[in-house]
Amino acid sequence: MMLRLALLSLFLVVAGQAGSQAEDWGGWRGPRGDGTSLENDVPQRWNGKTGENVAWKVPVPGVGHASPVVWEDRIFLATCDTETGDRLLICLDRRNGKPVWKHSVCKSPLETKHRLNSFASSTPVTDGEMVVVSFLEVDGRTVPATNVGRARPVTPGQMVVAAFDFDGNQKWLVKPGGFVSVHGYCSCPVLYQDLVIVNGDHDGDSYLVALDRNTGKTVWKVAREHKTRSYATPIIRDVAGRTQLVLSGSKSICSYDPKTGKRYWKIDGPTEQFVASMVFDGELFYMAAGFPTHHVMAIRPEGNGDVTESHVVWHETNKVGCYVPSPVLTGDYLIVADDNGTANCFEAQTGKRQWRARLGNHYSASLVTAGGLTYLLADNGTTKVVRPGPQLDVVAENPLGEYCYASPAISDGQIFIRGEKHLYCIGPERIGAE
Repeated sequence: MMLRLALLSLFLVVAGQAGSQAEDWGGWRGPRGDGTSLENDVPQRWNGKTGENVAWKVPVPGVGHASPVVWEDRIFLATCDTETGDRLLICLDRRNGKPVWKHSVCKSPLETKHRLNSFASSTPVTDGEMVVVSFLEVDGRTVPATNVGRARPVTPGQMVVAAFDFDGNQKWLVKPGGFVSVHGYCSCPVLYQDLVIVNGDHDGDSYLVALDRNTGKTVWKVAREHKTRSYATPIIRDVAGRTQLVLSGSKSICSYDPKTGKRYWKIDGPTEQFVASMVFDGELFYMAAGFPTHHVMAIRPEGNGDVTESHVVWHETNKVGCYVPSPVLTGDYLIVADDNGTANCFEAQTGKRQWRARLGNHYSASLVTAGGLTYLLADNGTTKVVRPGPQLDVVAENPLGEYCYASPAISDGQIFIRGEKHLYCIGPERIGAE
């Protein structure tokens, strides 16, 4: 508890310093990979239908559920032209949403997928010098799907990972492994030191792979024993005296050394398939999943080997229909959204449920937090802004006017929301926006 209080104090100091300090949103779930923004001056109210507090709105070519990535004056989006089969990386000017460049990363037939997935669901990642993006490339052939209740064909393919500089020049493109899943593809690359790490969990010879940041060559690749599709993006933290890459998926929760791929510890189960990324409060990791059974779990991060029976602090299975949206930590509270549109607020350290309420029609987007508030974006485009605590406190309800499946990005006092047809910039206009 003393460690957690010290870390919380440090967080509050940093957060206080960041009130007027911009943060880039460089990849899946932002600068820390957990949906948190340290900024305080983040919009709480807007209306996409009337234009209230909307700096700009621009059409997005193609379709995709990948989140926008923001670095200084640039926005990067992954998308798919479903007519041509081009998987595209596009760059926009964050001041006004105008296109800067567009590059076709690969071109192939459209893969089989779940109706709530897209052909461009993997969020890119950037460090301010290069942008890395990932797609699935198939050749149109089909094989019988495995791990399904109903027989059907599925399109096997190759994972494609490519890097570009900020001018749109391709630096490298590699295909580090195969991939097949009846639900389609989504694997958000993660940058760590000189590595690009990608999750290759699928219904075949699953793997985690680390690529050389400068060349794309494989540095390490480790097998995932259960060969089961999952879509969770790992988070990396320095904890318990070592750097840990922690990932739920493949019928387990595991910690790895991101430098080598060596596994530190694992927890078996508690279910088969995972989509939501994990979060960490300085003391415990928190997991929300999955299919066919639903779970919320808090885990101590030390230990080695199988820690299934020893390191689970609390485990909730009652009325938690969570699967796709990643949870978020806001202060002392863990907020978990069910796919069905229900939100749950837990006291993070104890697992005590504070409240449960239906707040949206359906949740695909992952949660984000800023200024002590949690933002829950439902599929119909309505964002509920909630102040976590013992009782439900809805601060604002903000309609967008179109359906949304991509998670929001927060950067320099603005929120970027990708709808089915448009990208919205919420908040004050920036100088030079014309």
